Amino acid sequence: MSRFPGSLRVRTVAAALLLLPLTGCGLAPTAGRPADDRPANGRSAAAKGFPYTVTNCGVKTTFTAPPKRAVTLNQHSTEVMLALGLEKRLAGTAYLDDRVLPRFRDAYRGVDVLADKYPSYEKLLAAGPDFVYGGYASAFDKSEGRDRGSLEKSGVRTRLNIESCGRGPVRMDRLRQEIRETARTFGVPERADALLARQDRQLAATAKRLKGADRPSVLVYDSGDSAAFTAGGKGIGNEIVRLAGGRNVFAGLDRTFGDVSWEKVVQRRPEVIVIYDYGGTPVAAKKKRLLQDPALADVPAIRNKRFAVLPLSSAVLGVRVPEAVDSLARQLHPGHGG
Repeated sequence: MSRFPGSLRVRTVAAALLLLPLTGCGLAPTAGRPADDRPANGRSAAAKGFPYTVTNCGVKTTFTAPPKRAVTLNQHSTEVMLALGLEKRLAGTAYLDDRVLPRFRDAYRGVDVLADKYPSYEKLLAAGPDFVYGGYASAFDKSEGRDRGSLEKSGVRTRLNIESCGRGPVRMDRLRQEIRETARTFGVPERADALLARQDRQLAATAKRLKGADRPSVLVYDSGDSAAFTAGGKGIGNEIVRLAGGRNVFAGLDRTFGDVSWEKVVQRRPEVIVIYDYGGTPVAAKKKRLLQDPALADVPAIRNKRFAVLPLSSAVLGVRVPEAVDSLARQLHPGHGG
């Protein structure tokens, strides 16, 4: 099975919450800006604050002006741009695991989709980008010619979502960093401030609702037959479980994702299994596989048939995280706190 993107395993080795969209949560992009991101006099509204230098995943880049033609590769990078109201700066996009959130659909409808998966290097350059924003390390696959160095030589600046830098653990401060640095790159830091304030309010409301709740032990099940492919302690998935009032039984795994033996799953006795929903294997098939494994029969989550579900696009470092926390909290603690 694969993954990162389309399937997690390939993307991890080489290196997407809503169950019901929370359209009333107040996380819509900033309204009231000019349609083309420029003031009436035609001068760039983002010229102030440049040059801007940022080091991202070991790559130091100086921007003398905000990018004008960005291409996003992967769901979470695309939705960060849309959440910041930067759809007019998008020259193209590619490789979504899910449909974009309902509140972004009107903005996304006008963006060119370059490929269902990753575009070739030639097709990417044909879009005329001056900036490429990748969600997973596989977006910059050297064997496909899309590595950051080659793009830089072609005059294209790049950014990689910092969860894919391989430096953990990834907590909420990293999400704030991802949003702030992206907004700063495009000369709209005030939009990051507004977005983060709304996200913080939602996280605070979830935390308040969970006050006094127990913390069930949780196994994240991405996939796997001979072993369980799960979320370790270095990625945002572990943080989502924690903020949702659960305890990841493999938080000690020093990776974002990794394989663990079924024997270890049995030993950890998770009370709830969180299934990541993506790709060609439906959630029902994953549940059936787990429920029919006789070796797991005495695991509390299996015995009590306690499952929760998160879309993959909600379990990576992007603007869906606060909603993922809220959705998972409601599944782990049904009826608690309203």
